[in-house]
Amino acid sequence: MPEISRFLGTVIAVFYNGHAPPHFHARYGDLEMRVDIQTGEILSGSFPKRAEALVLEWNGLHSCELILDW
Repeated sequence: MPEISRFLGTVIAVFYNGHAPPHFHARYGDLEMRVDIQTGEILSGSFPKRAEALVLEWNGLHSCELILDW
């Protein structure tokens, strides 16, 4: 899975042209979650609240770029 960003122990990766809805994968240690790019909804998995908030904030800052890449 192509890694597109790394910050504060979190790794963001995306499969381009993957299955709908457009989403990315985030890893934090042994934890993983999938996040819908357009809505910011967590599709699966969970993180500690602070790490989750950072991932959702990152999505808000980069969602337009992610949709174009999708």
